[in-house]
Amino acid sequence: MTKRTIYWLCQILGWSFYGLFNYAIYFIQRGRFTLAEFLIEFWQIFFYILSSHLLRTVIKRRGWMQYSIVKLVPIVLLSNLLLGLVNHLLLLFVSYLMGTVVWSVEMRTVNVLFGVLGPAAMYFLWALIYFTYQYFEQYNKSLQYEAVIREAELQHLRSQLNPHFIFNALNSIKALVDEDPIKSKMAITQLSSIFRNTLTAEKLKLVTLEDEMETVRAYLGLESIRFEERLEIVLEMADETLANKIPPMLVQTLVENGVKHGVSKLKNGGKIGLKSYYEGERLILQIRNDGVYRIDESPAEGHGRGLQNSRERLKLIYGDRAQFRIENEDKQVVLTEIIIPKEY
Repeated sequence: MTKRTIYWLCQILGWSFYGLFNYAIYFIQRGRFTLAEFLIEFWQIFFYILSSHLLRTVIKRRGWMQYSIVKLVPIVLLSNLLLGLVNHLLLLFVSYLMGTVVWSVEMRTVNVLFGVLGPAAMYFLWALIYFTYQYFEQYNKSLQYEAVIREAELQHLRSQLNPHFIFNALNSIKALVDEDPIKSKMAITQLSSIFRNTLTAEKLKLVTLEDEMETVRAYLGLESIRFEERLEIVLEMADETLANKIPPMLVQTLVENGVKHGVSKLKNGGKIGLKSYYEGERLILQIRNDGVYRIDESPAEGHGRGLQNSRERLKLIYGDRAQFRIENEDKQVVLTEIIIPKEY
């Protein structure tokens, strides 16, 4: 059973129980059954279901879940009072159409207050249940995300700090010490930047694309020393996209994947390119590298784990709003594409 189905079952059964309970009390007090009163109660149940669903839509679209408690409480109370007032006015209108309204009674102050505050209290109870559920839902997702991101960062640290990587990096730097001291210092700075950014990113859920690119540039700069002319780098990052938030080390992992499993396996080296742009309300990130993508690449070599980890992180953070694909764009180029919501 899907969450959507469960939601509508709770909506219908919950409000129906409340409405029928009210009618049962009315029946006990009056000791008689009238079709008009039953139809009015049925209409009110329908309006409760519809209006609370509308409130849910507003909560989601306006991002109320992100508000602080100080900002959230007044907004919720005001919206509940407004819905309570609308509920009361529509109830009077329907009662008038059914011929059951007695204006001298309904316009009494106490009846007006009860008619507005009663439904408002029920909307508040509904909102309390809804926000409580969403809080625990987000908390559970946060725990899942932290578990996955921790594994991703540990995996990235292992790949960055493995002896083979350090050996190649330090050998590249060593060769430059006498030939080009300035370039060797730059390489050391790039290596330390990678380590620092990796450790910092472990504590963050999202980073700006600009911060992510700082790590990517440092990594590619370091790899350029090792590959020399065999590695060609092309960056086409739209300036307006650099402030967009993305999961940390996501692009870095995929770039490293392209270099390690694509360019490095080619005798004459190759090209790796990064491109970012907006398409409506979506951020498009593309990584292209020379080489061939094989679905049966061994996960033990880190290829499958890195891609799977990227997919899982995107799913946990964005759900169905994110897309991830990797394919052979042609016989010589592999395309990895990420599509996520535009977010600052």
